[in-house]
Amino acid sequence: MIGNATSNGRVSITGIGSHAPEGVMTNEELAKMVDTSDEWIVERTGIRERRVAAPGEALSDVSLPAAKDALEQAGLAASSVDLLIVATVTPDMIFPSTGAILADQLGAKDAAAYDLSAGCTGFVYALAQAHGMVASGLVDHALVVGGDVLSRIVDWEDRSTCVLFGDGAGAVVLERVRDGGFLGFELGADGSGGSQLYIPAGGSRTPATAQSVAARQHYAKMNGREVFKFATRVLVDSAEKVLDECGVGVDEVDVYVPHQANVRIIDHARRKLGIPEERTVVNVDRFGNTSSGSIPLALGDAEADGRLAAGEMVLMTGMGAGLTWGSALIEWTANGKGGEG
Repeated sequence: MIGNATSNGRVSITGIGSHAPEGVMTNEELAKMVDTSDEWIVERTGIRERRVAAPGEALSDVSLPAAKDALEQAGLAASSVDLLIVATVTPDMIFPSTGAILADQLGAKDAAAYDLSAGCTGFVYALAQAHGMVASGLVDHALVVGGDVLSRIVDWEDRSTCVLFGDGAGAVVLERVRDGGFLGFELGADGSGGSQLYIPAGGSRTPATAQSVAARQHYAKMNGREVFKFATRVLVDSAEKVLDECGVGVDEVDVYVPHQANVRIIDHARRKLGIPEERTVVNVDRFGNTSSGSIPLALGDAEADGRLAAGEMVLMTGMGAGLTWGSALIEWTANGKGGEG
């Protein structure tokens, strides 16, 4: 699916917030748990440390500070939020949704609220959904949260996965604006590759049993080789498609915010696209792969570094379980706002 986002008016991000748990797990600490080393992890992934939620700290706890900061930056009261989408694969519980829990915690009493599951691409999917709702006039203010507490579903005895993932969340507010804003989206999924990155048990196909727990089937499983091949292909393809749809040249991209899965994947994508290293946001070394939290955390870093100035062309691209992929292109607006349309 690909589409130009300006036909129904301009919609932009008017507030950003991000938050990660205080707990830090270094590569040296991991080396005491599984057969690995700091050198091996850095060489293969670029990750040096990741954040890990404290016992009892759930996704809503990690997301709440990010959501509050996004609303504050947008100058918006929680009671004005019409729509709240939480992109995640690690909700507080199967139901009720973390979206509903978070809406209650914020005081967004009248907001429609739900969770969205699209793996690491979840934040981009949620942006596209929220954009459509705002652009159509069905809602005026949308809050999109992307976050995961992957430490809860990582097998800490499996070196192939436990070195990769971390916990964190980011949030953005979407509103109608006069200038700038989202130019286009490109989304897709290939369910035939679903078994390359999945959790075998815990759903209706294989409900939880003593046997499934003993077999460690409630942890994330990944075919690293196949996921790497998929990621290096679709990050480039998706980005090229959305740029072409919007009539924007790759040389016009000022800030590239890819999913923070692995520094080798990021480097491959930016080189194939022709985007200079200095225009690429990379924080995987500090956070690891935070799934749906990856892109909004990186956006938060870009803002903190002063890289999100008015008129800057920002390209976001993600890929993940599903297998899914998605890109969003946005012309940044001054202080997040371009005036209401």
